[in-house]
Amino acid sequence: MKIDDKTVDKIASLSKLSFSGEQKEAIKNDMNKMLDFIGKLEEVDTEGIAPLIHMTDDVNVLRADDAVSAITQKEALKNAPKKDSTYFKIPKVLNK
Repeated sequence: MKIDDKTVDKIASLSKLSFSGEQKEAIKNDMNKMLDFIGKLEEVDTEGIAPLIHMTDDVNVLRADDAVSAITQKEALKNAPKKDSTYFKIPKVLNK
C-alpha cells in the first residue's frame, strides 16, 4: 500500500489538520517510510517468539502504604482563620 495525496487529505481532515503543498509531500513521504518499515517487520520470522506484554519483569514496585499521622487535629486547627470545635469553617459555596 502506498500513501497518496487523497489519503493524506483524508487523514488531515479526520485529525483536523491542514498541510500546504510542501508539508503534504513531507507527510506523504514519512507515511510511506513508515509503511515500508512495517513491511520489513512482516518479513521477520517470529515463529516461536512469545509476544512482549510488559517492558520489564518487575511487578507492582510500590512503596508500602503506611498510615502515619504527621500532625494532630489541634495542631491543624491552630492556624485556621475560622474553626468550630474540631472542624474548619469555610464560606458557603453552594447557593440554594
